[in-house]
Amino acid sequence: MSDPADEPADPGGRAEQVDGRATRWTGQQERRREEFVEAALAAIEEHGADVSTEQIAARAGVARTRLYRHFAGAQDLNRSIAARAEQMILEGLAPAWDASHSPDRIIRTAVTTHLRWLTDHHELYRYLVRHSVTTADGENVVNDVKRLISDLLIRLLDEYVELLGLDPGLTQPLSFGLVGFVDAAAGRWVDDPLGVSLEDMVDLLARWIWAVLDGVLRDMGLEVDPTEPLVSLGGA
Repeated sequence: MSDPADEPADPGGRAEQVDGRATRWTGQQERRREEFVEAALAAIEEHGADVSTEQIAARAGVARTRLYRHFAGAQDLNRSIAARAEQMILEGLAPAWDASHSPDRIIRTAVTTHLRWLTDHHELYRYLVRHSVTTADGENVVNDVKRLISDLLIRLLDEYVELLGLDPGLTQPLSFGLVGFVDAAAGRWVDDPLGVSLEDMVDLLARWIWAVLDGVLRDMGLEVDPTEPLVSLGGA
């Protein structure tokens, strides 16, 4: 009988060690990328939409060459910034999309979130527009953010479609039209508020959005109270 000490070493053990090191390295890489993206956001807020890569690297406390060890060029860094911007918007919008809330509350939460994001991160928005940053699937990030918000608004309208028997063909063009209108009005307001406060702008946009939705509903012979939760309509 052979001595176990003479048996060949198990190559699987070495493989597991290598895999473990690779996993830890990947995790460290992802953490560093996230740190650099946060540094980029801070640099954009500080220096504006024309921020340079050197200023981003300085904010991160590393040399420019060190920064690009973690990104496949400027476009990769820009895509990561864009992805973080989308995440920030969706995190703010998430609480609004609940059928237990009234349409008025949903609309106001969405408009407030959009306006506050534009106000608090206007330089970031300008940076994304100016650099025509694209997402991983090639979509322009500004258009992609609009599409994401439109999709969420479609979810609201789809509640009406399901509960009230509306034409589902209306939801997509209506949603994209409303989002385009709000984005244009909000962008102009941030650049030149003309004395209109955030609260007043929310009131105006929320009223205008509901006026359009109410007009569509009335054309179909429906009168809906915007302060009533959507779930209550199911038993109406």
